[in-house]
Amino acid sequence: MTDPPPNAPDEPTPSSGLSDRDRAVLAVERQSWAGPGAKERAIREQLGISPTRYYQLLNVLLDDRRALEADPVTVNRLRRVREARRGRR
Repeated sequence: MTDPPPNAPDEPTPSSGLSDRDRAVLAVERQSWAGPGAKERAIREQLGISPTRYYQLLNVLLDDRRALEADPVTVNRLRRVREARRGRR
């Protein structure tokens, strides 16, 4: 799978309703990361966006029904992490 250019239109795909970028964001979250900075480096290299923008997109995806349908394990795990963090604040 090739990643769309950073400024490419974010068109949904018929199979999941998610764009290529949305599916790529979820794919990054399915990976494990060896050390500090590795994930941020991969976000910049693979997606061509800043980590801040990545986390903004991810947060929106966690509330998207289509993301839950496409990858329920990842989305539910991240929702639990987000709720736990909110509970500590």
